[in-house]
Amino acid sequence: MSQSVISASAQGATFLILLQVGSRALTFAVNQILLRFLSPELLGASAQLELFSISVLYFARESLRVAVQRQTHGTQAVVNLSYLAVFFGIPLIYGLALLWLSSEIPNVPHFVDALSVYCLATFIELLTEPAFSAVQQKLLYRIRASAESTATVLRCFGTCGAAILASRYGVNIGVLPFAIGQLGYAVALLAIYTYKMWPVAQEGRFSIFPKQIQSTNETPVVFNHFSIPLLRLTGSLSVQSALKYILTQGDSLLMARLTSLTDQGAFTLASNYGGLVARMLFQPIEESSRNLFAKLCTDTEPAAAPRLAEQTQSLTKASKILKMIIRIYVLISLFAAILGPKVAPHLLFIVAGSKWANTSASEVLATYCRYIPFLAINGVTEAFVAAVATNKELYTQSLSMGLFFACFAGSAWYFISHLAWGASGVIAANSVNMGLRIVFNVWYIQRFFKQRDVSFSVFDCLPSNPVLLSAQFYSWVMQYRPRPEWLMQYGVFGELASLGVVGASWAFVVLFFEEKFLMECFNTLRPSSEKKDQ
Repeated sequence: MSQSVISASAQGATFLILLQVGSRALTFAVNQILLRFLSPELLGASAQLELFSISVLYFARESLRVAVQRQTHGTQAVVNLSYLAVFFGIPLIYGLALLWLSSEIPNVPHFVDALSVYCLATFIELLTEPAFSAVQQKLLYRIRASAESTATVLRCFGTCGAAILASRYGVNIGVLPFAIGQLGYAVALLAIYTYKMWPVAQEGRFSIFPKQIQSTNETPVVFNHFSIPLLRLTGSLSVQSALKYILTQGDSLLMARLTSLTDQGAFTLASNYGGLVARMLFQPIEESSRNLFAKLCTDTEPAAAPRLAEQTQSLTKASKILKMIIRIYVLISLFAAILGPKVAPHLLFIVAGSKWANTSASEVLATYCRYIPFLAINGVTEAFVAAVATNKELYTQSLSMGLFFACFAGSAWYFISHLAWGASGVIAANSVNMGLRIVFNVWYIQRFFKQRDVSFSVFDCLPSNPVLLSAQFYSWVMQYRPRPEWLMQYGVFGELASLGVVGASWAFVVLFFEEKFLMECFNTLRPSSEKKDQ
């Protein structure tokens, strides 16, 4: 059973990665068109609208999503609980909209109109939550990929089409193109999820609408619809989610309050480009691995309690896969930290032009590349903690995250006010925050496996010594690499070619010394049907 779960999760991660790559590639292409029609001020205002939507969705559904991923007693209980996201979302939309309007409104055309459209789009997106939860519970990643990819296409065409048409007819519609695109995304998401999940629900004998469920001794029910253990878990996760929101969106909140719209636009552009790797690769792996760890480690107690052989085998596989993912992340992070700061400014000049490359976005993008390793390791380790921790342990983590936020706020104040690092100071403060969270997560993971007599060591997550040593060498080579005159006459492209030679040789070193590990990853995560064929 555990192997089939691993294969399904690996396949799901593949679907989600392909979805993210495709959607981000399309979004990237559309953004290049939009940059020709938008000023930094409009991009900064659009970031505030996106922050509004993210805030509502996060507080309404994040704790519910984590809770239902740990549900193993029936899909209907999951669907019923997901409707609470809609129930809580309505007052959140109204309250946060009033908060946005009571603060200083950005001086861009049609901001209030765009906010109203975002309110409607956010409500429609919340209506998709029951179907989304059923998809996650059934591991139906194809349906999710189909819905989100189609919705992303409509958002891109809606945003880009509105901006181009307005420019063609000489109408200044401000930030409305982003609102139109967001509304198209939400409507498409709801339509496709409903259409795809209706026959699945009929076949699986559950409903995507609220339905009464039977109460048992193991899973008591309240109001004939909601599982009491799931409600308790959701309550515990809500406090943690609120703190996590402040930590993850702290940079956006600081930028919105402390900087001008121009700086916010430059920061948004840099973080969008810098976060491509995180959104395309890391996020899908974290979502599918959280499901995987929840299923492999469910109902496992410390070693003092009797345990079935199958449970021990599942825990061992969970440890192995977690170490494998972290090690892959470290390898990817080394590439980002070594190549990224040098390559990013040149790529920004090519894709966005000199208007954007001459702003602080270039420096912020280079700094973001050094932030990627923290983002990667924290994501997967936090996914494991969220999947297996008890209510008491989640409460301890919440208290720790409150302390980490204090360190983040203090660091941001020092970096911005005293060192005058600007937007780069926000990223540096986030690195401090992520570093502290990684320390806590690793401590918890080691303690979790030690209590269950399963081996887990941080040193097993590190690449081979030759790779780590060569990383130091290549960092120096990247800084002082030779630049032949005949190559430099090609300007930016010559610089990129010079960097590409160094990067290719570094990739060869990694492949040579990590070949055995990479083959082990392939054999572990490929579908089980392929293994049987051999």
